[in-house]
Amino acid sequence: MNLGACAFCQIANGVSACHAVYDGPRVLAFLDRGPIRPGHTQIIPRAHYPYFDDLPPALLAEISAIGQAVAKVLKQVHGVERVAFAFTGGDVAHAHAHVVPLFEKTDITSRRYIQEPSVTFRALPRAPEMEQLEMARRLRDGLNSVFEAEP
Repeated sequence: MNLGACAFCQIANGVSACHAVYDGPRVLAFLDRGPIRPGHTQIIPRAHYPYFDDLPPALLAEISAIGQAVAKVLKQVHGVERVAFAFTGGDVAHAHAHVVPLFEKTDITSRRYIQEPSVTFRALPRAPEMEQLEMARRLRDGLNSVFEAEP
């Protein structure tokens, strides 16, 4: 694969911009450009692995730990009870996890819950830049508090 063609490799290598909320040596977390809900975060390994089952176990654990921390902050920021954490791999063949605050139980759903035989989807609108900047700042501040509190 031409890694230059991978959108997440471009983000991980600083070629494409993102609103980072966590910037570590092996893992990067940033706001989704077309969020399901405000604060929808993508977590990626900096190295290219096509799918989550290709990840070395230690790297998968690191992504999960960052996902838990992001979830705690999203709960505080939005006052929600639940946050979804999912590896989907449908849009970009670079392992990535979604962390989404659940305002409604249908924010992350499965086709099996939909009764209509034909379902259509639309692209989510791109989040406004100023909202992304403010959300990224709030999540970074919250993550700093979470990581400082860990033993």
